[in-house]
Parts: sequence; structure tokens; C-alpha cells
Amino acid sequence: MSSANQPYRKCHALIPTAGSGLRLGGELPKQFQQLAGQPMLAYAVEAFLQCPNIASIWVGINPVFADHPILKSFINGGKPTQFLPSGGATRQETVRNTLAAMLELGINGNDWVLVHDAARPGITPDLIKKLIAAVEVNSKGGLLAIPLADTLKQADFDSVIAGNIPHSKKTIPRQHLWQAQTPQMFAVNDLYEALVNGIRLEADITDEASAMELAGFQPLLIEGATRNFKVTHPADWDLMQLLLQPTK
Repeated sequence: MSSANQPYRKCHALIPTAGSGLRLGGELPKQFQQLAGQPMLAYAVEAFLQCPNIASIWVGINPVFADHPILKSFINGGKPTQFLPSGGATRQETVRNTLAAMLELGINGNDWVLVHDAARPGITPDLIKKLIAAVEVNSKGGLLAIPLADTLKQADFDSVIAGNIPHSKKTIPRQHLWQAQTPQMFAVNDLYEALVNGIRLEADITDEASAMELAGFQPLLIEGATRNFKVTHPADWDLMQLLLQPTK
């Protein structure tokens, strides 16, 4: 969306996929493993391909997999899709490196970038459009998130460190707590600068929003969906398999 005082800003997708997925297991990283008939990464790419708001898709991969045969299945997807060997040692380094490559290849720094986890294959074009519509109006960024419904317990630190069964120390009020999801949407330049600064400071950056918060931004929390959960453990994989399985 644009106004008379604001130029049109394109939206681009960035999918960091350099992780090893060790907790899930398998010979290949989890993003390349077959889930309900196709590589898990394909679901995220397809959702952005089907979203008319998205101008291009950029996938940051581990350089080791730059020539992997599985990447050939994503060619000719209907809009520009680039796989870049921009994977770093951490997620934030992969996103920073991929943003730097996007800028070098001509992406406007004032455009929007939507960073999404390949391990969230339950994302849909409607959720992507919902985020874009909310952020474009009058915001400097935002993310999909879910208000917490479960009661939260704080465990005793010593037991956790020792690897013992922890005790509950207290209950944490959940009224103001949200569980972050992706995509997370910010201006390309703003996010790049926030990540560069956060990495330089060795800050605890767990997602793009945390880097932006460190830079003084207050991202919008746009309600996502339960189906957009992150596949981390084998039980998550089994549940997502059921969710994505084609109906007969």
C-alpha cells in the first residue's frame, strides 16, 4: 500500500535455511527432508509464490548445499527466486548476509523484507497478506505471533543446569505474553543495520524482532495461527505431516 506522500515499497521474502536441524535427525538438514510428499522448504517457498504481494524470494543456504540437486525443483516458480550461499554460523548471520547480498544485487533498501523460517511449513498466503496489510498502513515493522494460552511456570535454575527434573518456582502471568512466529516484516535497510549492530554487540538476538527492539523499534504483534508452528522435534514433524497430508 502507498499514499500520495509515500512511494510504493515492494515486499520481498527471505528464508534462512542454513541450519543443520540436528534435533530432528536425518542425513539431510530438515528443510530438505521429505514432508508429506515434498521437501519441507517447498511449503514456505510455495506460500510466498502464491502471495501476489511478494515481488521476489531469497533463500539463504549453507554453501555446502549450493549445488544440491534438490534446489533444481524450485526453479521457474513464477516469480524471481534466488538461492544464495549466504548461510552463516548462526541464524542472524545468515539473515544479515542474505540482506547484504540483496542490497548488492539491487534491492531497494526502503523495500520491505519478510523473514520466514523454513521450519514453519504451515504458513499460508492469507497469513502473509494479513501481516503485510497491518504493517504497511503506518508501522515500521511487525511479526506474526500468538497470545499465550498456557499457564507458564518458572523452573529452578540449578536443576535445569544440572540436568535434573526441575521444580516450579513460580507462575508467570501470561496476559501480556505472545509467542513469536514468522514472517517478521521490516524495511530492508532497518533490519540490516539492526542485525549488524546486534551482532557487533554480541547481543542475544533470537529473531529479527529482537534485533529491531534492540535498535529502539516496537514491532507490531499481528495474530498468526496455530498451524504456523515451528517443526523442531520428531513429534512436531509427525503433527505437521498430518496437517499437510493431501486429503483424499
